[in-house]
This record gives sequence, C-alpha cells and structure tokens, in this order.
Amino acid sequence: MRFNPKADISRGRVRDAGGGRGGMGGGGMRMPLPGGTRAGGGIGGVLIVILFLVLTQCMGGGEGGGGALPGGSTGGSLGQAQGINENDERYANCQTGQDANEDPDCARVAVAVSLEQYWAQALPQQSGTQFDPAQINTFAGAVSTGCGQASSQVGPFYCPPDQQIYLDTTFFEDVLQGQLGGQGGDFVEPYVLGHEYGHHIQNLLGTMGQVRTQQGPDSDAVRLELQADCYAGMWTRDASDGDGILAELDEGDIAEAVDSAKTVGDDRIQQKSGGRVDPEGWTHGSSEQRMRWFMTGYEQGTLEACDTFSASQL
Repeated sequence: MRFNPKADISRGRVRDAGGGRGGMGGGGMRMPLPGGTRAGGGIGGVLIVILFLVLTQCMGGGEGGGGALPGGSTGGSLGQAQGINENDERYANCQTGQDANEDPDCARVAVAVSLEQYWAQALPQQSGTQFDPAQINTFAGAVSTGCGQASSQVGPFYCPPDQQIYLDTTFFEDVLQGQLGGQGGDFVEPYVLGHEYGHHIQNLLGTMGQVRTQQGPDSDAVRLELQADCYAGMWTRDASDGDGILAELDEGDIAEAVDSAKTVGDDRIQQKSGGRVDPEGWTHGSSEQRMRWFMTGYEQGTLEACDTFSASQL
C-alpha cells in the first residue's frame, strides 16, 4: 500500500482522544466475543449490545434515511464526542501523502480522506442519499461516546448516535494478530476502517432500522455486518485503481484484507477461544461469509450487489 506523495491529507477527519479510565459505564456495556475474548462482539462492528436502544430511541425505527436523533437533529450535528480533544498533536503533522508513507498515524488520516472522497461520490450516485462524513477517533484505555463509555476491550466500533468511529490502535497487534492469529500487514487497519465506515453508510441509508434479530446465522445483525464488509470491498475496489490519495494497492494488500475478514469470522473466533462452533451465537457471520461478501463488494462495486438483507443465502 502506497500513497500519492503529493496528495493533500490535511483535511482528514481523524483526531485523538488520548487515554482514559478503563471499563464500560455502569459495567453493562462490554461486549465479549464468543468464548470470552473481549473485542466488540466480533470485532469491527456496531456496539451490538446497545443497538436496539440506538435504533428505537435515536433513529425512529429507521424510517427514512439519515438516522434522525431526538429533537430532529442528525448525529453529525453533535460535533465532537465527550472527552475528545480537538487540539491533539498526534495528527498535527499529517499534511501530505508522503507523510502517510512514512508515518502509520498519517496513513490512518490518508485512509480517512480516501474513504470520505469515495463515499461522497458513490453514495449519492448509487442511492440518491446525501452524504455526511464520519469522524474517526483514536483513543487509549477508554473514551466517552454518544453510545456511552467505551473501553478498548470492545475493539473498533461505530456509534450511530454521534456518527463517529472509535478505535484503540493497539487492537490490531494485540488482538487481531496476538489473540486471533491474523497475518497482519499494512492493509489490515484500512480494511477495518472501511468496514466501520460501511456502518456509517448504513446509518445514512437507514439500513440499521431493519435490524430486528441479534443472533443466529441468518439474523439481521449478521446481515448488517456482512453488508459492511461488502461496503469495505467497494471502497477497496475504487482505491486499488489509484484514487488520488492511494497510489496503488497490490494483490498482497487484498490478501491482507481477506485474511482479516477470515480472522474475525464468528466460527474462527469461537474456535480460537476454545469453544465449539455454534452458529446460533453468531453476530457477524462466518469466516467464509465475511471473505465472500468483502470480495463481492470488491468485484462488483455496487450497493445493489451488497444487499445482504435481500439475499436468500448468506
């Protein structure tokens, strides 16, 4: 993965929250992985444990796009999440693609610019829905969000009420590689960010309002997660041809994304945590499903192809 050294990434919507006290507010919002590994209900997803509250209280049951919040505002109007310092210095020097080639923090900013650039065109062109960008926040330990207090134990996640993405960047080495045995690589984090941005697109489209069932191989929760994988594939397809921010992606980068999708499959996580494979406990889909739906997005590149809610077979 290489970035265009002359690309302007200064507008990237990434900021750092710094450190915080660990744990989830009230002790009831942690979402352990199957078998006990704590990392966000399957890694790279919505905080499933609060999804019904989000949908019923903050999105009006999903009728109409945009994810309306109480009072008629949208999540994007909430501004920064509580505890986020907009004047952080972590990303202050991320100005060009050359910075992204030399600094992993700046690479994160460049990916954010690429994602925003892609969806700003693809979403209105393919759906007629207005695009509003998502903010990406990095943190260590814990952070206050529109979904409540979150610890790094939940893994990367998207919060629908404030329309922001949160991740502790130690997750990729500590959990994805260390605990779950992923091969790693420089395109692993972009895949996860693409998945989380996919949840933002679902929020804008009102898709989250279709979620009624939370667990099981054919559940709405699994359909939501597989669709986010497919959306990540759509963005990767566009970026692989060079989008002005990313100069190139090679076959190795795509292989890293596919391996990451395999690593965070529910069946793989259940096996790694020492349990038996139990499809009735799935919330994100199997390794095979996650790889296949990512590649569907990558190969076909359309929202229509990613319609997991209409698919008779996942």
